[in-house]
Amino acid sequence: MPEANFVILYVESPAASVTFYEDLLGRPPIESSPTFAMFTLHGESMLGLWSRSTVEPLPAAAPGGSEIGLTVDRAATVDAVHDDWHRRGIVIAQPPTTMDFGRTFVALDPDGHRLRVFAQTGR
Repeated sequence: MPEANFVILYVESPAASVTFYEDLLGRPPIESSPTFAMFTLHGESMLGLWSRSTVEPLPAAAPGGSEIGLTVDRAATVDAVHDDWHRRGIVIAQPPTTMDFGRTFVALDPDGHRLRVFAQTGR
């Protein structure tokens, strides 16, 4: 069975998205071209940014229709990451809140993709 270790987001401007994710992740992409860029995430997981206008077949989903979950070790870290991202000017769609699964907040990338940072209940 193939392993799911690669997420691709369709973006309007790969260059703008590279700038955003390079700052957010604190490292450059491992691959970059005018229409595609790839970052390492954790372990063998990868994040691809593909120009929406060059994807084949063309995507049917509306822009910004994806969400990436980013886990942290504890609830206090959720708040600390939120404060850091807010200071950087990253758009926050949901401020830190406690939900049934734990502490979370949601930020948006330049294309409106959701970045949910969370710590599970009990952490």
